[in-house]
Amino acid sequence: MDDSDDEYSRSHGETLTFVDPEDDGVSIGNTQDSQFAYEQFSVPTQSSQATDLLPGGTDGTTNDLPFHDVEDDESDSEKSLTEEQHEQKLPEHACRYCGISDPLCVAKCTVCRKWFCNSNDGTSGGHIVHHMVRSQHKEAYTHKDSPCGDTQLECYRCGSKNVFNLGFIPGKKDQVVVIICRTPCASIAFQNDDNWSPEDWKSVIAEKQLLSWIVNVPSEEQVARARKITATQAVRMEELWRDHPEATVDDLNKPGLDREPDHVQLRYVDAHHYSKVFRPLVAIEAEYDRRVKESASQAVGTVRWEQGLRQSVLAFFHLPQFADGVMKLAKGDELRLKHSQTVDGSEWTKIGSVFKIPDNHGDEVGIEIRGAVDKSVMESRIMFTVDVVWNATTFERQYKALAALLNDSKAISPYLYQKLLGHPAEEMMLKFDLPRRLSVAGLPELNSSQMQAVKQVLTRPLSLIQGPPGTGKTVVSATIVYHLVQKTEGNVLVCSPSNIAVDHLAEKIHKTGLKVVRLCARSREHSETTVPYLTLQHQLKVMGGAELQKLIQLKDEAGELEFKDDLRYMQLKRVKEHELLAAADVICCTCSSAADARLSKIRTRTVLIDESTQATEPEILVSIMRGVRQLVLVGDHCQLGPVVICKKAAIAGLSQSLFERLVLLGIRPFRLQVQYRMHPVLSEFPSNVFYDGSLQNGVTENDRHMTGVDWHWPKPNKPAFFWHCSGSEELSASGTSFLNRTEAANVEKLVSKLIKAGVQPHQIGVITSYEGQRSFIVNYMHTQGTLNSKLYENVEIASVDAFQGREKDYIIVTCVRSNDILGIGFLSDPRRLNVAITRAKYGLVLVGNAKVLARHDLWHELINHYKSKEMLYEGPINALKPLNLALPKATIRTKNNIAGNANRFGIKRMQYTFNEYKSNDPSQPRLPPTYSNSQNLLSMSKLAQTFNKNVPIPAHMMDPNVYAAARNQKDRRRGDQRRPPPQAEAAMDLSQGMMSQQSQQYPPQGASSQSQYLLDGASSLSGWSQSQTTTTTTRHHHHRQNRNSQQQMSQDMDDIQQKMDDLLFSQDC
Repeated sequence: MDDSDDEYSRSHGETLTFVDPEDDGVSIGNTQDSQFAYEQFSVPTQSSQATDLLPGGTDGTTNDLPFHDVEDDESDSEKSLTEEQHEQKLPEHACRYCGISDPLCVAKCTVCRKWFCNSNDGTSGGHIVHHMVRSQHKEAYTHKDSPCGDTQLECYRCGSKNVFNLGFIPGKKDQVVVIICRTPCASIAFQNDDNWSPEDWKSVIAEKQLLSWIVNVPSEEQVARARKITATQAVRMEELWRDHPEATVDDLNKPGLDREPDHVQLRYVDAHHYSKVFRPLVAIEAEYDRRVKESASQAVGTVRWEQGLRQSVLAFFHLPQFADGVMKLAKGDELRLKHSQTVDGSEWTKIGSVFKIPDNHGDEVGIEIRGAVDKSVMESRIMFTVDVVWNATTFERQYKALAALLNDSKAISPYLYQKLLGHPAEEMMLKFDLPRRLSVAGLPELNSSQMQAVKQVLTRPLSLIQGPPGTGKTVVSATIVYHLVQKTEGNVLVCSPSNIAVDHLAEKIHKTGLKVVRLCARSREHSETTVPYLTLQHQLKVMGGAELQKLIQLKDEAGELEFKDDLRYMQLKRVKEHELLAAADVICCTCSSAADARLSKIRTRTVLIDESTQATEPEILVSIMRGVRQLVLVGDHCQLGPVVICKKAAIAGLSQSLFERLVLLGIRPFRLQVQYRMHPVLSEFPSNVFYDGSLQNGVTENDRHMTGVDWHWPKPNKPAFFWHCSGSEELSASGTSFLNRTEAANVEKLVSKLIKAGVQPHQIGVITSYEGQRSFIVNYMHTQGTLNSKLYENVEIASVDAFQGREKDYIIVTCVRSNDILGIGFLSDPRRLNVAITRAKYGLVLVGNAKVLARHDLWHELINHYKSKEMLYEGPINALKPLNLALPKATIRTKNNIAGNANRFGIKRMQYTFNEYKSNDPSQPRLPPTYSNSQNLLSMSKLAQTFNKNVPIPAHMMDPNVYAAARNQKDRRRGDQRRPPPQAEAAMDLSQGMMSQQSQQYPPQGASSQSQYLLDGASSLSGWSQSQTTTTTTRHHHHRQNRNSQQQMSQDMDDIQQKMDDLLFSQDC
């Protein structure tokens, strides 16, 4: 290392200190995307956020990064040397993060021409790799004095410079390696050269660092003398460089550079406080969304043209950034296609709507352009570029909804207003004569839990329905809407954050015989839908009248109308649209489209929102700021939450749904309890872990036995297994995702064997959490699959997010993550795992590295379950054998912030501290709820060591009926009068001991009226669904033969309750 670097390092390594909290997240914070590997998948609210999320840490200090003075005992000679070092300038090739300038240890980003070293000090990977991931720059250059010389890293065959896609194969001669890209060159080489195998190819990036024979890793001495930088600061530097390329680390200390927004609260003082919190979050999300989309301009080269319907033109092209997983597109998005080399030299540009995105059938993007396209442009065929058109409509409507809450007293009923702000409000019951028969013609018969949910919802102004996988929440929603229409004046508005969910629910409601109108956004009126006959534009054509029908036909044929005809057309269309919407029983649209101008004069007092847990709170607000008096939220906060792409907004709480916050406020959801999707073997683990054993099976093993298929499971009568694979993970071509080639090859073998056994390709789904793995599997099946590539086209290979709310007969889950540092990203998200393993009806296969995954407590529990059921295997697909693996102890705990968590992963009971209940000031920070394992009370022994005045209040200790109902069902059916099992007695003794100890530590004090009110309502603040409580009480009433044992248990629980009362009132609050 040269002298200047040595001088720099000694100075700055001692004087610069960063005090930001540790943050290893990525800059693109899509919470439901493979690029978002942030551990805290669910953002804490005021009631559940840990104090380390407060700005500046627990002491309330800011996150400014001060320069600290050197030590007071530093000698004068050292001080003079420091001053001299400050005056010297670092060499050009010094790392822009830490200042290391050893030519052997640095590489240059070819795109921005900045130098970075290969040290991972302070970041999750080498500084050069960290920079390329965050900036999406993918080309690197070595220093002229390095062993490789002044060399651009590129594929020797095709010249590809994408470092994330480059690897090497050892040459036939010693000390010779061949750098070649993973796809397509390496795949072609393996097929054409028998001397090479896929296992020979190794990525030039290992553990997020360039290989040391390309760029050396700095020594410990070099790192110790270098400037210290944290991952947070590195990410902030990347963001700063977007607008100020020459910025330095010192610029991060400028005041106001990166002000953090206020966190969401559990309760709000008033509408002004509510708006003050959410408006900045919406603004941050909007700005980030705009920046990402407007920076996605790229050259597409060749464009293929086709003539479309309604005088439209279809354009097809390839988007490299989409293929790499960098760019996100959805059907209905708008793209701007540009071409500059026209005849007259002007720029030609047209905007089209996306109707096709890459899938198993092809990797082209298709857009529909309305109107004519010049033939000269269509003949050019090359030199086109594409921009993403940013649409601000969604965010503008959220702003207006927040303004309506603030300024319009009639925008929402007083009761819902109080509930929305988290204020206590007297419970209301609506006057509603319940029908004798709740089930509706055209829909399946309701089970008991579904009937209970329908009854309760119809008579309440605010209701939450939790629908675990396969429990028929769509049927329940359609039934509720049917009965609301019969008793409600005006329309019922049905919304959902996704168009797919809206279409699905509209179809169910239509089967009841109600008049349904599917209102689409104007930009999606010509997009594909599963219910075209329900759309407003279709009904206009059928019932619009002779004159309007003629004008519509003329417009479709000619593409445009004359000015006079167009005015008449718009007038007739506007009047007829209002008539159809006003006459409809039910209007179905997305949450954002609820603010469409066509609905401005339509009266809707009742709103049902499906999949409400996937919508942000301002998004929900858009659909209810219409004078709504009755609101029904349907969803499942144990499954995926809202999609927020800006990490800063997500951390501040925008990724928490209104449903989840209301659960934290103590509003009990009505949980549906009977699942009709999964084989009983498949439902056992998610029921026990995520839903505390409350799910019952509405299908039998015989119902889920596939006939006509020559497929034999390793363990007969158990249609699931975990296939252990030890392949290593690799960064994908995007640099922001991962892939695992060994798992991809095994997935192809599984799919091929299922198809050979007689399973239809459309019955198979492959789920992965990573876009890089999805893309690699699709390519692998088409190029190296053992069957005809056409057979794989109907096998759906998609992300967890794409499978939310859907199902397949057979599901294969590829876990991807496999490394030495034990990181698994957001695989540790319980909600993501819950969705992945609950999509299958007949069979489930998980492919992953059991040794790595078992280090995380969530996966340890899953793998241990499969092992106990003899469903853990290894080896080739045709010779699977049980994996004799002694599972390592789980050393990494899942960071779980799901509302109302009872055990570590599921939801049943909520526990709050007395301090949290007593505080009504939403501006005061609250400690997070403490949770215990309700399935095994003995696990609370560890909690006893740290039991303090913030003791949780578990509902099952406050209500003896709840405890009695949780007793062993087999004993109750047999009329067994035995004492409670020793485990339960030990748990009760432990609980009593802990409470007695606390009662001595905190002497009883007088109880306030508020405390008494909260205590009386403790049972209603549990996470139990209302249907569960009702069922429990009913069973307690009917089992007379257990009266003696229940009375004894009630007496014991009364003693516990009295001690808990004494404890609560004795706490120093």
